[in-house]
Amino acid sequence: MTATTIAADRLLWQETVPGGAHWSGVMRRGSTLRLTDMEGGANVALLMFNQDEKLERYNMADTLKAQHTARLTKGYVCYSDMGRVLCSITEDTVGWHDPIGGVIDAQQVAAKYGVHRFQEYRNEMYRNARDGMLVELGKYGLGKRDFGANINLFSRVTVGADGAMVFAPGNSKAGDFVELRFEMNTLLVLSTCPHPLDPSPQYAPKQVQLSAWRSELPGADDYCRTFRPENTRGFYNTEILFRWEGP
Repeated sequence: MTATTIAADRLLWQETVPGGAHWSGVMRRGSTLRLTDMEGGANVALLMFNQDEKLERYNMADTLKAQHTARLTKGYVCYSDMGRVLCSITEDTVGWHDPIGGVIDAQQVAAKYGVHRFQEYRNEMYRNARDGMLVELGKYGLGKRDFGANINLFSRVTVGADGAMVFAPGNSKAGDFVELRFEMNTLLVLSTCPHPLDPSPQYAPKQVQLSAWRSELPGADDYCRTFRPENTRGFYNTEILFRWEGP
């Protein structure tokens, strides 16, 4: 599958997030965000919040148990802790995104890759996902207590019979992409630092392109709405939040 061209009159913005960087922004209901792995081997740690009421946020447990899965790909949706759908995965060339692996922190980076501080290395410093995402959370009045379970786009983690988590190198290739259609006004906080289980001994995070555009709201026969029986209820819960009738 190749990415479809975004019509100029629908394109909202486009930018590239360097490897090892952090980013945040708001996606409105009725918009779609395409994330593209530019080099292959990217990882995007992602947190999501209801922009209008940030106490409501992505819930990993409900997302997985409601859809009977331990991975995310096209058709699945991301649930909030209020049983509403924050976003839907409408296209995906990767096939497996990790919802259980967590994020890499400063101690893990130092132990795995060594220490490259800003004072000596400037933009070549070794960053970690946790601290970078906390910086972004702080811009919206959020902090450590708001740091919950995240999604790792482009990465694959499986769990063996012994309970061990295993990272799959090469899960995403250059040009692979995933598209998220937003069903709520959603605050995104993300990092392009390496996955905490990535076995590579080299600190080499990959850049990711973000492309946002206006898209249609899902109809009754929408693929993500009908992909799992539970999703029908999730979309209903979401849509009544935005339903307003005049006097």
